Amino acid sequence: MKHVELRDLDVSRIGLGAMGMSFAYTGAGTDDTESIRTIHRALDLGVTLIDTAEIYGPFTNEELVGRAIKGRRDEVVLATKFGMISHSGGGPGALDSSPANIRTAVEGSLRRLGTDHIDLYYQHRVDPNTPIEDTTGALAELVSEGKIRHIGLSEAGASTIRRAHAVHPITAVQSE
Repeated sequence: MKHVELRDLDVSRIGLGAMGMSFAYTGAGTDDTESIRTIHRALDLGVTLIDTAEIYGPFTNEELVGRAIKGRRDEVVLATKFGMISHSGGGPGALDSSPANIRTAVEGSLRRLGTDHIDLYYQHRVDPNTPIEDTTGALAELVSEGKIRHIGLSEAGASTIRRAHAVHPITAVQSE
């Protein structure tokens, strides 16, 4: 499997997005055993990047990925996303990338994934109510604390990416 460097993050060029295993598609969440087998097979074939998000399920996809990588964490570059669930009352679908919400989200993701760090933590969608500089500042603190290793942005425009990167290096950008 070929690899690519994203800043100093080494990942396989092919990754596995786990969303459909628990969320969004017909049959999602109907066969966790098969989903775990799929993740294991991807790892066996040299895929290192596994991607999930707290909104998938919500929460159940991170739990599934956590069960699948148990005992194999050192083989995985683990990516997950936050910001599409407001933990302060707005619930699923409410954009919230406030520093307080990020702290709550990361703790939940770490617990569900069964790990002490997330390799690549993405803001799932830009929150129009929280300046990107505040969001990135909170993420930079999590990098300093060792809870996350790299910051990513999903569905962000060029000027937002530049403003975020001025606060802390952005390792990856994701778009549908």
